[in-house]
Amino acid sequence: MSTKQNNPHSHATHRAPNAASLRTWGEGVRLSIMALLVLPTASLATWSLYEIFKPNQLTGLEIAQLVLSTVLFLWLSMSFWTAAIGFVLKLFNIDPLSMQKAQPSPNANTPLTQRHAVVMPVYNEDTRRIMVGFEACVRELLNSKHGAQFDFYMLSDTTKPEMAQAELAAWEALQQRLGAAAGQVFYRRREKNVGRKVGNLADFCQRWGSQYESMIVLDADSIMSAERMLDLAQRIEQNPDTALVQTIPMPVRQHTFFARFVQFAAHLYSPMLATGLSFWQTDSANYWGHNAIIRIAPFMQHCGLPTLPGKEPFGGDILSHDFVEAALLRRAGWQAYLLTETTGSYEEVPSNMIEYATRDRRWVQGNIQHLGLLGVKGLKTTSRLHFLFGAFAYISSLLLLMVLAFGTADALIKALTPVQFFSSPYQLFPDWQIARQGLMFATMWGTMAMLFMPKILGLVLALIQRRDEFGGAWRLLKGGVMELVMAIIIAPLMMFYHSYFVLSVFMGTSVKWEAQAREGSMVPWSVAFKRSHVATLTALVWGSVTAYYTPALFAWLSPVLVGLLLAAPIIRLTSSLSLGKASFRSGIFVIHDELKECQALKRVRLGMANYREPVLAEAGALPVPALPETHWVPMTIQDFKEKPAPRALPQAAA
Repeated sequence: MSTKQNNPHSHATHRAPNAASLRTWGEGVRLSIMALLVLPTASLATWSLYEIFKPNQLTGLEIAQLVLSTVLFLWLSMSFWTAAIGFVLKLFNIDPLSMQKAQPSPNANTPLTQRHAVVMPVYNEDTRRIMVGFEACVRELLNSKHGAQFDFYMLSDTTKPEMAQAELAAWEALQQRLGAAAGQVFYRRREKNVGRKVGNLADFCQRWGSQYESMIVLDADSIMSAERMLDLAQRIEQNPDTALVQTIPMPVRQHTFFARFVQFAAHLYSPMLATGLSFWQTDSANYWGHNAIIRIAPFMQHCGLPTLPGKEPFGGDILSHDFVEAALLRRAGWQAYLLTETTGSYEEVPSNMIEYATRDRRWVQGNIQHLGLLGVKGLKTTSRLHFLFGAFAYISSLLLLMVLAFGTADALIKALTPVQFFSSPYQLFPDWQIARQGLMFATMWGTMAMLFMPKILGLVLALIQRRDEFGGAWRLLKGGVMELVMAIIIAPLMMFYHSYFVLSVFMGTSVKWEAQAREGSMVPWSVAFKRSHVATLTALVWGSVTAYYTPALFAWLSPVLVGLLLAAPIIRLTSSLSLGKASFRSGIFVIHDELKECQALKRVRLGMANYREPVLAEAGALPVPALPETHWVPMTIQDFKEKPAPRALPQAAA
């Protein structure tokens, strides 16, 4: 058991010599630059649409389309310019924070002077997977020269008795394998899942947080290399104003066709998109709940979350706590950064579209709840934008579906209503219907460019700088084209799912936050039809009516209608393990971590292959795992109606 204790409130007072400071430049003007790019772009798109509608007298449905499209153009423009800036910075190897050629990295040989914890909250997860992943991270650090500075905690909120027994049995086996190092590794199980993950981490912080400078938070499917975890710990020690450093968790270990598509897309686009994101958020980065390091003292002082007044979706427990915790740390004067390097930080993604949508359903409710927090006193503008964009990532699907529905209704009304060429009995010349086809095509192609250009830029950038990571230029091109095709195919169904989820949240339908299934298996036809029949029937009616009355509109809608009509076969086929393996053999969706496996991923692969289920003892027969001595320090519950006092600067920065 680890016995060394430190006072975390005194750690951030002296900067280490030759520290690798996280430098930023022009924080105050970055959002202004984005506004100067985004607002004119969205305004031009809105003006073009208005000019298309205007000559024939605007109808109520056209006004509704114009209003909703304006909001969508703002969202699309922000996404486009974030990607474009990321492309330019990556192309010229410019760090998005310092705007210089490189951001200094910590010296790997610099010894750590404080103690740090690695924590993995789990809840009714597959025992084999969490134990193998946790052990891999433990061994990564224990085998490093700084392993003595870390303690490791598996924080179980498992509620199912048989799974809890399996965890205990597997824990005993892990302790035996670790030998003398087992004294740095702890297992704590709460009987009740009070406060969900927020309550789980709060319980750890209040009991043992005062013994550590920081905690590296893992998810149940997280894998991190020793190099990445040590880099995070050194950055926390060498940057006393920083309370949060978030990495980019890259999907790995995927085998179904759908999961491999998602995995490939993340590896292809994430470096560029994260660079653009880091450009405008600077030291107000978001927190994604895992694969990040948090300084414990400010977290306990400023991130105690209250229960919100009122009913769901805006009242009750704060579900997507991570966004809120990052905003509260920034509100208190602490810095939060996103590392745009993608090595050494990994996660797993759902293996099929149904599991993927189920995960999104949980996120929809949590992100929409953030809209009720936009008025929290003292938040930074960037933090409010994180709340807004997080919610709009899902609400945009509903708005797009409404635009398509209003456009269809308007076209049907015009098709079924005789054209009135004379609006006045004394009118000399008729009112001819005007179709501004040139402007229509310009608006369409401009919108398509903003929608697909980030993908093209990401592919071009990878061809220039990283083609070897994907097995060469030809494999990269094949994967990039197939990814684009897949994105188009699944987009209508995901739009339909997200629209339904958003509506259900606003109607007060709650959701259970359960563990997700990550191992791949073919979705049965019955399940595929059950989860898609409403979308398919909607497309059948929608397509039949438009094909009969407005054939031109039917042609425009055909990409959307085909995706909805074929929803069940798409769900079924993309969940195929055989198709996923065939794509790998064909050089499609290949990623660097499959071509050159790092030690951490190798540990997980071998651990999963060689794992032996421990013999379960009778309830209560297994010993209760030993835990460090508790030093209870309560977290401070925040008042969202009052602005916190300014944080005192460290001595070195005063």
